[in-house]
Amino acid sequence: MSNKKILIVDDEEKMREVIKIFLQKEGYFIEEAADGKEALDKINDSEYSLLILDVMMPKIDGWTVCRKVRESSNIPIIMLTARGEEYDKLFGFELGVDDYMTKPFSPKEMVARIKAVLKRVSGSSEPKSKTVKVGDIEINPLSQQVFIENKEISLTPKEYDLLNFLAQNPERVYTRDQLLNNVWGYEYFGDFRTVDTHIKQLRDKLGKCRQHIHTVWGTGYKFRMGE
Repeated sequence: MSNKKILIVDDEEKMREVIKIFLQKEGYFIEEAADGKEALDKINDSEYSLLILDVMMPKIDGWTVCRKVRESSNIPIIMLTARGEEYDKLFGFELGVDDYMTKPFSPKEMVARIKAVLKRVSGSSEPKSKTVKVGDIEINPLSQQVFIENKEISLTPKEYDLLNFLAQNPERVYTRDQLLNNVWGYEYFGDFRTVDTHIKQLRDKLGKCRQHIHTVWGTGYKFRMGE
Protein backbone atom coordinates (compact mmCIF):
# COMPACT_ATOMS: atom_id res chain seq x y z
CA MET A 1 0.00 0.00 0.00
CA SER A 2 1.43 3.37 -1.04
CA ASN A 3 1.71 6.22 1.45
CA LYS A 4 1.74 8.79 -1.35
CA LYS A 5 -0.97 11.45 -1.25
CA ILE A 6 -2.07 13.04 -4.53
CA LEU A 7 -4.20 16.14 -5.05
CA ILE A 8 -6.42 16.12 -8.15
CA VAL A 9 -7.44 19.63 -9.26
CA ASP A 10 -10.08 19.80 -12.00
CA ASP A 11 -13.42 21.58 -12.28
CA GLU A 12 -14.93 18.53 -14.02
CA GLU A 13 -16.25 16.20 -11.34
CA LYS A 14 -16.40 13.21 -13.69
CA MET A 15 -12.75 13.71 -14.67
CA ARG A 16 -11.69 13.84 -11.02
CA GLU A 17 -13.70 10.69 -10.30
CA VAL A 18 -12.14 8.68 -13.16
CA ILE A 19 -8.60 9.63 -12.15
CA LYS A 20 -9.39 9.00 -8.48
CA ILE A 21 -10.71 5.47 -9.14
CA PHE A 22 -7.60 4.41 -11.05
CA LEU A 23 -5.18 5.93 -8.55
CA GLN A 24 -6.94 4.48 -5.53
CA LYS A 25 -6.62 1.04 -7.12
CA GLU A 26 -2.85 1.64 -7.10
CA GLY A 27 -2.97 2.42 -3.37
CA TYR A 28 -2.59 6.20 -3.48
CA PHE A 29 -4.40 8.47 -1.05
CA ILE A 30 -6.48 10.96 -3.04
CA GLU A 31 -7.82 14.43 -2.27
CA GLU A 32 -9.71 16.67 -4.67
CA ALA A 33 -10.16 20.35 -5.47
CA ALA A 34 -12.67 21.83 -7.93
CA ASP A 35 -10.85 25.11 -8.66
CA GLY A 36 -7.51 26.84 -8.26
CA LYS A 37 -8.40 28.68 -5.07
CA GLU A 38 -9.47 25.49 -3.30
CA ALA A 39 -6.28 23.82 -4.51
CA LEU A 40 -4.03 26.53 -3.07
CA ASP A 41 -5.88 26.39 0.24
CA LYS A 42 -5.38 22.62 0.45
CA ILE A 43 -1.71 22.87 -0.55
CA ASN A 44 -1.13 25.45 2.17
CA ASP A 45 -2.78 23.21 4.78
CA SER A 46 -1.38 19.82 3.80
CA GLU A 47 1.55 18.05 2.13
CA TYR A 48 1.19 16.13 -1.11
CA SER A 49 3.47 13.82 -3.05
CA LEU A 50 2.14 14.97 -6.42
CA LEU A 51 -0.27 17.49 -7.93
CA ILE A 52 -2.50 16.75 -10.95
CA LEU A 53 -3.54 20.16 -12.19
CA ASP A 54 -6.01 21.16 -14.90
CA VAL A 55 -5.22 24.31 -16.88
CA MET A 56 -8.67 25.83 -17.45
CA MET A 57 -10.45 26.33 -14.12
CA PRO A 58 -12.66 28.97 -12.47
CA LYS A 59 -11.42 31.48 -9.88
CA ILE A 60 -7.70 30.73 -10.36
CA ASP A 61 -6.39 28.96 -13.47
CA GLY A 62 -3.87 26.14 -13.48
CA TRP A 63 -0.96 28.24 -14.75
CA THR A 64 -1.36 30.65 -11.82
CA VAL A 65 -1.60 27.78 -9.32
CA CYS A 66 1.55 26.23 -10.78
CA ARG A 67 3.44 29.51 -10.59
CA LYS A 68 2.42 30.08 -6.97
CA VAL A 69 3.33 26.52 -5.97
CA ARG A 70 6.75 26.80 -7.61
CA GLU A 71 7.53 29.89 -5.52
CA SER A 72 7.99 27.67 -2.49
CA SER A 73 7.83 24.00 -3.49
CA ASN A 74 9.26 21.46 -5.94
CA ILE A 75 6.27 19.11 -5.58
CA PRO A 76 5.87 17.17 -8.85
CA ILE A 77 3.17 18.65 -11.08
CA ILE A 78 1.38 16.97 -13.99
CA MET A 79 -0.69 19.42 -16.03
CA LEU A 80 -3.94 18.48 -17.77
CA THR A 81 -5.30 20.42 -20.71
CA ALA A 82 -7.84 20.04 -23.49
CA ARG A 83 -5.40 21.77 -25.83
CA GLY A 84 -2.23 20.29 -27.27
CA GLU A 85 -0.54 23.25 -28.89
CA GLU A 86 3.24 23.42 -28.62
CA TYR A 87 3.01 26.88 -27.03
CA ASP A 88 1.06 25.50 -24.07
CA LYS A 89 3.70 22.86 -23.47
CA LEU A 90 6.54 25.33 -23.74
CA PHE A 91 4.81 27.60 -21.25
CA GLY A 92 4.10 24.76 -18.84
CA PHE A 93 7.62 23.36 -18.92
CA GLU A 94 9.04 26.84 -18.40
CA LEU A 95 6.95 27.15 -15.22
CA GLY A 96 8.45 23.92 -13.92
CA VAL A 97 5.82 21.36 -14.88
CA ASP A 98 7.12 17.78 -14.63
CA ASP A 99 4.80 16.27 -17.20
CA TYR A 100 1.96 17.25 -19.48
CA MET A 101 -1.10 15.31 -20.64
CA THR A 102 -3.68 16.36 -23.23
CA LYS A 103 -7.32 15.33 -22.77
CA PRO A 104 -8.62 12.81 -23.59
CA PHE A 105 -5.97 10.45 -22.28
CA SER A 106 -5.69 6.87 -21.13
CA PRO A 107 -5.99 6.52 -17.33
CA LYS A 108 -3.49 3.67 -17.51
CA GLU A 109 -1.02 6.00 -19.21
CA MET A 110 -1.55 8.56 -16.47
CA VAL A 111 -0.87 5.95 -13.78
CA ALA A 112 2.36 4.98 -15.56
CA ARG A 113 3.50 8.59 -15.76
CA ILE A 114 2.64 9.28 -12.13
CA LYS A 115 4.65 6.25 -11.02
CA ALA A 116 7.56 7.39 -13.17
CA VAL A 117 7.54 10.93 -11.80
CA LEU A 118 7.33 9.74 -8.18
CA LYS A 119 10.08 7.19 -8.75
CA ARG A 120 12.35 9.84 -10.23
CA VAL A 121 11.71 12.24 -7.36
CA SER A 122 12.32 9.61 -4.68
CA GLY A 123 15.51 8.51 -6.37
CA SER A 124 16.95 12.00 -6.80
CA SER A 125 17.60 12.79 -3.13
CA GLU A 126 21.10 11.31 -3.21
CA PRO A 127 22.85 12.24 -6.46
CA LYS A 128 25.44 9.66 -7.47
CA SER A 129 26.87 11.55 -10.41
CA LYS A 130 30.01 13.65 -10.46
CA THR A 131 30.53 17.34 -11.14
CA VAL A 132 30.97 18.06 -14.82
CA LYS A 133 33.07 21.02 -15.92
CA VAL A 134 33.64 21.62 -19.61
CA GLY A 135 34.83 24.98 -20.85
CA ASP A 136 32.64 27.68 -19.30
CA ILE A 137 29.91 25.31 -18.08
CA GLU A 138 29.84 23.56 -14.71
CA ILE A 139 27.14 21.13 -13.53
CA ASN A 140 27.07 20.33 -9.81
CA PRO A 141 24.84 17.30 -9.02
CA LEU A 142 25.13 17.72 -5.26
CA SER A 143 23.55 21.18 -5.29
CA GLN A 144 21.74 20.60 -8.61
CA GLN A 145 23.10 23.89 -9.90
CA VAL A 146 24.45 24.86 -13.30
CA PHE A 147 26.97 27.65 -13.79
CA ILE A 148 28.21 29.39 -16.92
CA GLU A 149 31.33 31.50 -16.38
CA ASN A 150 30.73 31.03 -12.62
CA LYS A 151 27.26 32.58 -12.88
CA GLU A 152 24.32 30.35 -11.99
CA ILE A 153 21.61 29.90 -14.58
CA SER A 154 18.01 29.06 -13.74
CA LEU A 155 16.71 25.71 -15.00
CA THR A 156 13.46 23.91 -14.31
CA PRO A 157 13.86 20.54 -12.54
CA LYS A 158 13.32 18.61 -15.76
CA GLU A 159 15.71 20.80 -17.77
CA TYR A 160 18.34 20.13 -15.13
CA ASP A 161 17.67 16.37 -15.16
CA LEU A 162 18.03 16.24 -18.94
CA LEU A 163 21.22 18.28 -19.02
CA ASN A 164 22.80 16.34 -16.16
CA PHE A 165 21.94 12.98 -17.70
CA LEU A 166 23.51 13.88 -21.03
CA ALA A 167 26.57 15.44 -19.35
CA GLN A 168 27.14 12.38 -17.18
CA ASN A 169 27.31 10.30 -20.37
CA PRO A 170 29.32 12.55 -22.71
CA GLU A 171 29.66 11.82 -26.41
CA ARG A 172 27.08 9.03 -26.17
CA VAL A 173 24.14 9.47 -28.53
CA TYR A 174 20.66 8.92 -27.07
CA THR A 175 17.49 8.55 -29.08
CA ARG A 176 14.41 10.44 -27.94
CA ASP A 177 12.74 7.33 -26.56
CA GLN A 178 15.92 6.49 -24.59
CA LEU A 179 15.85 9.99 -23.11
CA LEU A 180 12.18 9.59 -22.22
CA ASN A 181 12.97 6.31 -20.45
CA ASN A 182 16.05 7.56 -18.62
CA VAL A 183 15.06 11.14 -17.76
CA TRP A 184 11.26 11.04 -17.63
CA GLY A 185 11.18 7.43 -16.47
CA TYR A 186 8.43 6.05 -18.69
CA GLU A 187 8.08 4.17 -21.92
CA TYR A 188 7.38 6.06 -25.11
CA PHE A 189 3.73 7.19 -25.28
CA GLY A 190 3.83 8.91 -28.66
CA ASP A 191 5.15 12.43 -28.12
CA PHE A 192 8.85 12.91 -28.86
CA ARG A 193 8.22 16.66 -28.89
CA THR A 194 8.56 16.63 -25.10
CA VAL A 195 12.28 15.92 -25.53
CA ASP A 196 12.70 18.38 -28.39
CA THR A 197 10.95 21.13 -26.41
CA HIS A 198 13.27 20.68 -23.45
CA ILE A 199 16.34 20.56 -25.68
CA LYS A 200 15.28 23.87 -27.25
CA GLN A 201 14.77 25.47 -23.84
CA LEU A 202 18.10 24.15 -22.59
CA ARG A 203 19.96 25.58 -25.55
CA ASP A 204 18.30 28.95 -25.09
CA LYS A 205 19.33 29.08 -21.43
CA LEU A 206 22.87 27.78 -22.03
CA GLY A 207 23.54 30.65 -24.43
CA LYS A 208 27.19 30.57 -25.51
CA CYS A 209 27.47 26.98 -24.22
CA ARG A 210 24.54 25.71 -26.28
CA GLN A 211 26.91 23.89 -28.63
CA HIS A 212 27.48 21.21 -25.98
CA ILE A 213 23.93 19.92 -26.67
CA HIS A 214 24.52 18.40 -30.07
CA THR A 215 21.91 17.05 -32.47
CA VAL A 216 22.80 13.82 -34.24
CA TRP A 217 20.47 14.01 -37.22
CA GLY A 218 18.22 11.01 -37.66
CA THR A 219 19.14 9.62 -34.25
CA GLY A 220 18.91 11.93 -31.25
CA TYR A 221 21.14 14.04 -29.00
CA LYS A 222 24.43 13.91 -27.15
CA PHE A 223 26.53 16.07 -24.82
CA ARG A 224 29.61 17.14 -26.76
CA MET A 225 32.79 17.76 -24.77
CA GLY A 226 34.53 19.84 -27.42
CA GLU A 227 33.74 23.42 -28.41
